[in-house]
Amino acid sequence: MTNLATHINPWLDATTLNDNQSQINQQPFPFFVAKNILAESLMSSLIIDFPQLKGAGYLPYDKSQCGSSINDLIAQFTASEFADAIGNNLGIEKLSQYPTYVSISRSLKKRHGRIHTDGQSKIATALLYLNPEWTLDGTGCLRFLKSGSDFEDTAAPEIRPSYGTLAAFKRADNSFHGHLPFSGKRLVIQVAWLVSSADKDRKAKRGKLSSKLKRILNWFGGKQPNTSQA
Repeated sequence: MTNLATHINPWLDATTLNDNQSQINQQPFPFFVAKNILAESLMSSLIIDFPQLKGAGYLPYDKSQCGSSINDLIAQFTASEFADAIGNNLGIEKLSQYPTYVSISRSLKKRHGRIHTDGQSKIATALLYLNPEWTLDGTGCLRFLKSGSDFEDTAAPEIRPSYGTLAAFKRADNSFHGHLPFSGKRLVIQVAWLVSSADKDRKAKRGKLSSKLKRILNWFGGKQPNTSQA
């Protein structure tokens, strides 16, 4: 297994978000995409250490459920330097000052992915995809949109959730995004920077309740709540 990253040689390098490879957009809302930000040599360790989650959709990050490489990756993902680099691309000064909420998704159902903007408790959201291969066009591919009613009204080319791809956006009343229905494995780590610690506490409580409900429904084979996913 690949050795854990160090402060001297991090897996997530903030400078990779500031070079010409980051596709930065300001309209209709601030968002950007950076590809190949993780070394291929890390892939096998990250896939092995990805949590075996019960239930589809995003679930709260639980360190005890993850292997060491995933925990180390999330520590770097939420580190001040990397957060501020994301914020700089989105026009947000010192994004690291805001509390973070981390959630993880291993799989989706076709009900996921509806168009939404994210709630007002969020400042910004970043998604790091870890899927070794993604050959599908359309289904399961993130789309940033100009409107809230049309998946074809795209603000940029759709984003395949391929290994090492990072997509981030500033929350706004028009920050419409989503993806066409997909069912199956889709590995993603989501970090949201929130307005306040109180918002983080509320999301954590809701997340735990949702996680328990999904486990119960998964056990009985029942239908789970319809939720937004990116």
